[in-house]
Amino acid sequence: MDMLSYLADGFAVSLSPLNLAVVLVGVTAGLFIGAMPGLGSVNGVAILLPMTFIVPPESAIIFLAAVYYGAMYGGAISSILLGIPGASTAVATTFDGRPMAQKGEAGLALIAAAVASFVGGTISVVLFTILAAPLAEFALAFGPPEEFALVLLAFTTFVGLGGDDVVKTMMMILFGLALSTVGLDMISGNPRLVFFDLPGFYSGISFLILAIGVYGVGEVLWTIEETRGSPKVMNARIGFRDLVDGVKKLGRTVRTMTMGSVLGFFVGVLPAAGATPAALMAYGLARSGSKNPENFGKGEVEGVVAPEAANNAASTGSLLPMLTLGIPGSPTTALLLGGMVMWGLTPGPMLFIEQPGFVWGLISSLYTANVFAVIVNIALIPLFVWALRMPFPVLTAVVLTLCVVGGYAPNARMHDVWMIVLFGFGAFVLRKTNYPMAPLVLALVLGPLMEQSLRQSLISSQGDMTTFFTRPISGTLMAISVILFALPIIKRLRSAGALKPAQ
Repeated sequence: MDMLSYLADGFAVSLSPLNLAVVLVGVTAGLFIGAMPGLGSVNGVAILLPMTFIVPPESAIIFLAAVYYGAMYGGAISSILLGIPGASTAVATTFDGRPMAQKGEAGLALIAAAVASFVGGTISVVLFTILAAPLAEFALAFGPPEEFALVLLAFTTFVGLGGDDVVKTMMMILFGLALSTVGLDMISGNPRLVFFDLPGFYSGISFLILAIGVYGVGEVLWTIEETRGSPKVMNARIGFRDLVDGVKKLGRTVRTMTMGSVLGFFVGVLPAAGATPAALMAYGLARSGSKNPENFGKGEVEGVVAPEAANNAASTGSLLPMLTLGIPGSPTTALLLGGMVMWGLTPGPMLFIEQPGFVWGLISSLYTANVFAVIVNIALIPLFVWALRMPFPVLTAVVLTLCVVGGYAPNARMHDVWMIVLFGFGAFVLRKTNYPMAPLVLALVLGPLMEQSLRQSLISSQGDMTTFFTRPISGTLMAISVILFALPIIKRLRSAGALKPAQ
């Protein structure tokens, strides 16, 4: 009953006229920020942070949380319409969202993303409200070995449950892991894989550069090749009837959305995990549990709802360690943490005791932000879909311009632009030879976390590899990873036995 009374007090705060206006402005701004390639929730919160000084601290954190929420919704827009994920959290949405748009189902894909985001956000906020204290204690049990085992599980999910060529999938994962080591060694500071001693490689290879090259330039080249330079304008339209029909079609994806929501929330709670591995793991599990796994990557609606439910749920889950432990669960929550400290608030267990109005006001604002986000998102879908009606040469010019601007803007380096071109041509060649792109991007995103957790674990255990198997949580995750890795071998042996001629 105490929780319900606290939540009621929180709604009294979040439903005030000022905070309602703050939430509406925040989710709308976040939606457009998330939809722009090259930006994302981190950039949006950082850019809009100075604006929060004109409102009280409670309204300020509610505004930034709303921006965060809106950006998670908006990330699917550029992934579906342009094939360019604006942030790593929207990478998995590209795999099936873009093919759906190319088949003239952009409206359905955007509706699926919005509804899945709403479901993921709603389930995660309810779980957040109920399980805050117990999950904070559980998150403390996650050290470097558990983080390494979790990342390894994300990789083996792709290998063991994927429908692509296993050897090619593993090769792309290894290639991505190699690219993630480019730059300065995190412990010794020595340069690694700095090709031709070019200064631009000293800061490593950014996910954004790889994603824009692979899914932006590479997609344009692939489309031109497949259509022999004369692609048709997409049949993109949406009205009220299309909206209703789209929601009805999503009825069969309820199980997938629920799975993605629960998985995303629990992964988001883990410090340093965040929404990206949650979305990728949800996509892999959705494909493994589907009756038609071969349709994934070709425009399957379940391939959109699973990662979108997961990344929105994870964004809520990542707020939990920030509030209860003072440990940011993602780069965006790190900015929120800095903002709280700047406003004189100290995150941690005592925050619930000393500032209950602030904490429960923030929690209740997530409910209102979730409702506003889905309403604004669906209301603007016709505007987003209309963009697909433009002639292909114009759309190509827009996409390539966004690729160049999105790659150049963060660091203002021509090196990044040339890397986008290189990755674009490389992705085109790899796709022609049927190499999957998703494992490459996954490895580059999770590679630094995997290396850091591996080296920290080995240093603390003095090189003892059994540390990954003797701890209960990491041992369980490692066992699941071994089983998933063995699945393709078992399937191949069974197929060979079935094809063996009878004596």
